[in-house]
Amino acid sequence: MREYIVKGNQRLRLGITTGSCATAAAKAAARVLLSGEDVHEVHFEAMNGTPLSVEILRLDQRPGLVLCSVRKDAGDDPDVTHGMEVAAEVALAPEGIRFLGGEGVGVVTRPGLKISVGEPAINPIPRKMIEKELRAEAARAHYDGGFTVTVSIPEGAARAKETMNARLGIQGGLSVLGTTGIVEPMSDRAIIETIHLEMDLLYAKGARSLLLTPGNFGKDFVSEELHWPMESLIKCSNYLGETLDYARYLGFRRLTLVGHAGKLVKVAGGIMNTYSKIADGRMEIMAAHAAALGLHGPTVDEVLSAITVDGALEIIERAGIDGDLFWTRIGEKILFHMAHRVREEMDLELVVFSQIYGRLFEGVRPRKGGEAKGL
Repeated sequence: MREYIVKGNQRLRLGITTGSCATAAAKAAARVLLSGEDVHEVHFEAMNGTPLSVEILRLDQRPGLVLCSVRKDAGDDPDVTHGMEVAAEVALAPEGIRFLGGEGVGVVTRPGLKISVGEPAINPIPRKMIEKELRAEAARAHYDGGFTVTVSIPEGAARAKETMNARLGIQGGLSVLGTTGIVEPMSDRAIIETIHLEMDLLYAKGARSLLLTPGNFGKDFVSEELHWPMESLIKCSNYLGETLDYARYLGFRRLTLVGHAGKLVKVAGGIMNTYSKIADGRMEIMAAHAAALGLHGPTVDEVLSAITVDGALEIIERAGIDGDLFWTRIGEKILFHMAHRVREEMDLELVVFSQIYGRLFEGVRPRKGGEAKGL
């Protein structure tokens, strides 16, 4: 396994998912159960083809079943499950492979996730990984029966309070997760998948309108200034583009974006990942629109040299540029790029605000063939 990646000039250690941990534990338990071997380490491929060697932490053997466990190593990722024990107890069954949730593994209580209500929160890909390795052990031992697998994460119930599981409808413990089997430190994928999960739940509950905000500033503005209901609010962080893509894929009909000008000005330039290390362009975008309204010469350079959006706006208004007209141009460009991203298949609403200036723009853009409706 390639043990490191480089991000932002840092060399960061990769880890393994809870799904890979459960797979290793189940594979070891099945081997002991079928062959009687004393297993200290198992070798298998992660879902993305990466070869893994996982050391066995604990082995308990009783008549008809074996429990093995491993220590979760998340590498340099700030994962809440790092260092936890992940265990799998394997027993023989007449046929098939049945999954049960043990101590510290949550139970799905709401529709909309990839696991049925009432099932343990062991996601589909970890289930596939476990099934593959159990079948490999069965073939190795010339065994043609089935298995019952009980996955547990001691202390998982307490640690789950630090996660979003309760909000997602997973009660009583942690989820057994993973898509590739490998944890990448500070993974964009993990954040995007969490956003998608929240959207799945809303859609499954019948919601067809979505309220987005990049973060806590927007969330507070929605609650304290707009006084809108929060039930359909999703924090999309810097991943507006991926969130719009998924909203279109699911079939949401209406989407409202509320955000601070410091983030959303970037979208007026077609920037759909607003993370500052990906792209900025705020001052260039503001200077271009101000110049189109008559700003010229050294004042344009002042805007380009500004540190914050509020500072740039102060320069623009001091030069006599109409602030309402300026933000109308910016807001309409944001709506234009959002509409392009969703292929004009959704009704769009937008609120841009500043903590100093308050509401700067409110506007709508109907889907293709639709009619504009007010906020």
